[in-house]
This record gives sequence, structure tokens and C-alpha cells, in this order.
Amino acid sequence: MNVLFGKRVAMTLIEIAKGQNGYVSASQVTASGIPRRKLAEAVDRGELVQVGRGLYALPETWEDPYLVVQHRFSRGVFSDDTALFLHGMTDRAPFFLTMTFPRSYNATPVREAGIVCRTCADEVLELGLVDLTTQHSNIVKAYDLERTLCDLVRGQGTVDSQIVIPAMRTYVKSPKRDVEKLVEYAHRLGVEKKIRNYLEVLL
Repeated sequence: MNVLFGKRVAMTLIEIAKGQNGYVSASQVTASGIPRRKLAEAVDRGELVQVGRGLYALPETWEDPYLVVQHRFSRGVFSDDTALFLHGMTDRAPFFLTMTFPRSYNATPVREAGIVCRTCADEVLELGLVDLTTQHSNIVKAYDLERTLCDLVRGQGTVDSQIVIPAMRTYVKSPKRDVEKLVEYAHRLGVEKKIRNYLEVLL
């Protein structure tokens, strides 16, 4: 009877992972009523691989660094050049992933993990927050295009014109552009003058 139950649980773990592009988290397992020790047993049998703390994947699954980082640092939001890449507005994959956190967040573990850490005030932390799909078809948190463009010119380091100018050119030609929202975001983030300068040249 116990053997049959073990097989049924193992199948359930695999089914959960297959329904989520090959990934399953410990919290999802608990929510499904499955004992967490079954995860360790599945790893021992080679049915799952641990890819992060509390995150597991089927052995044949391509590791998605965006999903792994999002799971580890769930308070963070992908931003700046990383968000731009996720939006498909640049073909330059970021050398380092960039995330934005609340100012009160202890970012030491984030930086130690090799992630570029930005911070912002709590009142604008969720401004432009959206779900985006990674190249591996997983959903992560990022900023929308208007917020991303504002962040890129916000003065947190030197603005990379090789990224910003092509992105702004593509944006102003896009039928999905929302210039009014862009200016509103720019006002709230303190970069309205910079954004208007770009728009005056490109529009």
C-alpha cells in the first residue's frame, strides 16, 4: 500500500512540473498536500533536479536564469536593460541581470549573487509592474516598457546611449506606444525633462 502511495505522489510531482514548463516549487508541493520529503525522494531517484532553494525541475528542463532568480529574490522586479531585453526591445542580452527592490530591502545577498540591484521608493515600486514571458516561456515580474525607458534614463549610473537611443526610436515607431503614460511615469520618477528631450528629437 505504501509503495503504491509513493508512486502516486511521484507521478503527481512530475505532473505538476510538466504543467509548469518543467518546474515545481516546494511551496506548490505543500499547497497540493504532498509532503515535502517527497521532493528529496524524487531528487534521489533522479526524477527531479534542485535548481535553487525550494525550486526543482525535471532533468531535461533547460534552466531559466530569470525564473531561478525571481524565485530566489521574490521581492525583486526585473528592470532597466534586463526588462528591455524581456520586452524584445534589444537583442543585447544583459551581461548581468538587473532587479529593482524597495529601499529598505537588504540587498547584500542579491549583489553577492551577481545581480545588479536598483532601489526605489515604496510608492513607485509597483508603478508599471507587469508579468512578462521569458525565452523559456516562464512568467516573471518586470516593469512595462514606459517604466523601463524611464528607469534607463533615471540617473542610476551612466546612461548607455547604445541601448537607450535605439530603444526610444523603436518605441516611438511602435503602434503600442503610450506617450501620455510615458510622460506621466517620467514625471513621477523625476525624469520628465530627459524623456521630453528624447521625444522632441524622435517624434
